[in-house]
Amino acid sequence: MSKLFTKTTIALIFLVVVWGASWPIYKLALQYTPPLLFSGLRATIGGILLGVLLFKRRDKINWNKNWKLYVISALFNTFLFFGIQTVGLNYLPGGLFSILVYFQPVLLGLFAWIWLGEFMTPLKIVGLLIGFIGIVIVSLDGLTFHVSVIGVSLGLISAVCWALGVIFVKKVSDTVDPYWMVSLQSIIGGIALLGTGTLFEKWSDIIWNSRYMVGLSYGAIFGISLTFLIYYKLINEGEASKVGSFTFLVPIIAVILGAVFLDEPVTYLLIVGLILVGLSILIVNYKSKEKLENTFKNNVHQIKEGL
Repeated sequence: MSKLFTKTTIALIFLVVVWGASWPIYKLALQYTPPLLFSGLRATIGGILLGVLLFKRRDKINWNKNWKLYVISALFNTFLFFGIQTVGLNYLPGGLFSILVYFQPVLLGLFAWIWLGEFMTPLKIVGLLIGFIGIVIVSLDGLTFHVSVIGVSLGLISAVCWALGVIFVKKVSDTVDPYWMVSLQSIIGGIALLGTGTLFEKWSDIIWNSRYMVGLSYGAIFGISLTFLIYYKLINEGEASKVGSFTFLVPIIAVILGAVFLDEPVTYLLIVGLILVGLSILIVNYKSKEKLENTFKNNVHQIKEGL
């Protein structure tokens, strides 16, 4: 149990650090590329890289049976989520936009209760809301009066699409290989984004400098292949709302990295936000002593029956 907990903790830390660093990296890269072409390239390349690693498991694809599931997942988790998110970054500061996108854990907990039948206590709802409030407080310094209505709308739509996509993946997890799901949803959605970008944007507008290449490589290797593979694996192994609660840390990580590498100030608001986020995770993952004892007794009973 302790080894499993350690692996899960390491995976969650890696996840939030990589996603936290992605916001400033993508923001810099978008200065040199149209958004749809950028999101399409990183999704397609990331999906292909993962597919190469999974090639020996190609018998798990079951394309004829599962192609509709791959397409639906690609629609929500890649085409809509990545596309809308990348376009929206052009309308708002990265920090503010990330707040809106990371309303997703609250929606995820709600949707998991509605469609997956996960147990949703009032305490867990309070915990999720506290986490979101923590993110808002951390980012108050970045808020201005000149807020783009389009940018706010795109951020919230991104959150809804991501939450719906994660719920769908979890719902079909017993039917589709989770590793190929990540790969094929990225490839299918990425190609659709490239097609849309080709219609409305210009390839000649891409400036192939070091910042763009770093952003593209980071997005394809870390932002797509590794992190979403870990994310969906964790979602499928535990309650969606609990795993989702840890993503509240992503904007916090982004602020910390900005303070360390960009000399951005660490304010009292940041400290308060960190405390609230930590409290949120504790509340969402809280199990009473009685519940733990009942779980232990049930496990012992199942082991005895197996013997």
